[in-house]
Amino acid sequence: MCISESRHAPSLRECYKDYNDTKLLSVSSLESPDIGIGLCGWIIVGLSILLMLATLPLSIWMCIKIVKEYERAIIFRLGRILRGRAKGPGLFFILPCTDNFINVDMRTITFDIPPQEVLTKDSVTVSVDGVVYYRVQNATLAVANITNADAATSLLAQTTLRNVLGTKNLAEILSDREEIAHSMQTTLDDATDDWGIKVERVEIKDVKLPQQLQRAMAAEAEASREARAKVIAAEGEMNASRALKEASLVIAESPSGLQLRYLQTLNTIAAEKNSTIIFPLPMDMMQAFMKRD
Repeated sequence: MCISESRHAPSLRECYKDYNDTKLLSVSSLESPDIGIGLCGWIIVGLSILLMLATLPLSIWMCIKIVKEYERAIIFRLGRILRGRAKGPGLFFILPCTDNFINVDMRTITFDIPPQEVLTKDSVTVSVDGVVYYRVQNATLAVANITNADAATSLLAQTTLRNVLGTKNLAEILSDREEIAHSMQTTLDDATDDWGIKVERVEIKDVKLPQQLQRAMAAEAEASREARAKVIAAEGEMNASRALKEASLVIAESPSGLQLRYLQTLNTIAAEKNSTIIFPLPMDMMQAFMKRD
């Protein structure tokens, strides 16, 4: 422990190293405790063994327990975790009167993160929910280090979701869901490591925006689409005018080509079964009549 009153106090790096060593020792002591149960404890254990031998074969049914393939059993002897790893799957042996055990489910567990009202970095209120997949990696730590690992992981996931989304803009939340989910998974996995929990996957399910913001974004998107449509229409008119100019130059080189164009237009009108047909007369013909007058 670091004491600031001493002139030759250890540095901050040394204090942090001592803290990490203490933490590692506590975790290892939980997995394989080396502390004895004392003289009285051994006496009680001996009496329990004698009681078991005296009541054979009836006591055998109380001493043999079974855990399933996806479970592990943590045995407590006189209140202390029994040395060694968690028992299972299959058969294991306990002493009557002195031993009890807790079954831990090792399968993957899922839970929904309730919708969280979050204020984003650009001051927009959104409602976000998600789902978390996790499993118990170390049954001993999950029993000894925390009262209810499921409830603690759920509350931690809600807090982590709010903290992570509070540092993002609305555009980042809508587009970078995978990055946000990966960041949440890393944070949760590091925080639940001392509980024997392994967070396997985190997913963002839905992002709900306020109605006013939805209408504003819809109006903005509609205006943007209309602007792009007008630009495309203007570009089309410009290209069409250029094509008409080139066509007029070609027709001007051959006056008979204009007459053929008239006939093609007449053929197109007649194919549509119209009752009225407009036939354009060449201006040269009209000029001939005007000269006679």
